[in-house]
Amino acid sequence: MTQDGLLRCGSPLCYNICMRFISWNVNGLRACLKKGFEDIVRDLDADFFCIQETKMQEGQAQVDLPQYEEFFCSAEKKGYSGTAIFAKAKPLSVQYNFGEHTDEGRGIILEYPEFYLVNVYVPNAQDGLKRIDYRMKWEDDFRQFVMELDQKKPVIICGDMNVAHEEIDLKNPKNNRGNAGFSDEERGKMTELLNAGFVDTFRFLYPDQEGIYSWWSYRFNARKNNAGWRIDYFIVSDRLKDKIREAKIHTDIYGSDHCPVELDLEV
Repeated sequence: MTQDGLLRCGSPLCYNICMRFISWNVNGLRACLKKGFEDIVRDLDADFFCIQETKMQEGQAQVDLPQYEEFFCSAEKKGYSGTAIFAKAKPLSVQYNFGEHTDEGRGIILEYPEFYLVNVYVPNAQDGLKRIDYRMKWEDDFRQFVMELDQKKPVIICGDMNVAHEEIDLKNPKNNRGNAGFSDEERGKMTELLNAGFVDTFRFLYPDQEGIYSWWSYRFNARKNNAGWRIDYFIVSDRLKDKIREAKIHTDIYGSDHCPVELDLEV
C-alpha cells in the first residue's frame, strides 16, 4: 500500500497503480462487528470496502476505521437491508438509491474522476418467487440506470446480486432450478445486464473454475460441505476488462453466511 492509500499491484502485468475493492454481505453489521469485522477490513486493506445487509440505521453502531470515509444507506424498515461503503478517497459526488427504489437502502453510488462505484443489494425474489415481479422491475430499472452512468464514465458494480448466473455458480443446480436465486427469470436478467456492456470479473479471469462460492446456507452444514452459491459479484464496464488484475473470493473469511469478494483493478 502506498502512502496515498493506493495498492501497487503485485502482478507482473501491472506497472501502474491498482485499486483494491472488497464487497461483503455482512448479514447484520452489528453482529459482524462482534466477529472481527474491523480487523478483517484492516487486514484486507482495500481502497473501497462495500457492504450489504447492514440491518441498521446510521449511528446504531460505531465502526473504528478512521482511515475511511463512511457512507450509509439504510432502509426505512428498521433491522432490514441496508448498504454502506468505507472509502479511503473522497468522492466527487454521492447518491443514495436510484429511481423510485428509495425505501430499502439498497444502493450507494460514489463518483470519482475515473469511474462510478455502485454498491448494491439486489432484492431477494423470496420463497415461491413471491417477490419476482418487483425483482424484475428492479432489475430493469437498475440496468437502465447503470447503462446511463456508463455513457458518462466506466462503472464498477459490486454487491450481493442474489442470483447464481450459471450452473457452475452453485453446488446443486438441478435441485435448485426455479428457486429464488436460480430461477430462469433472475438468471435471464443477469444475462441482460452483462449483454448491456458489462463483465463478470471473476468469470472473466476464471471461466471454468468450479466449487468457489460466496454464500452458504446456515442449514445442513452447507459451508462445511461447500454446498454454496456464487451470488456476490464485481461487474465492470466492458472497457475496464483489460484492467482487471485479480478477482478473488475469500472463502476462508467468516463472520457472515457470505464471504468477501475482491477486485484488483488497474487505474
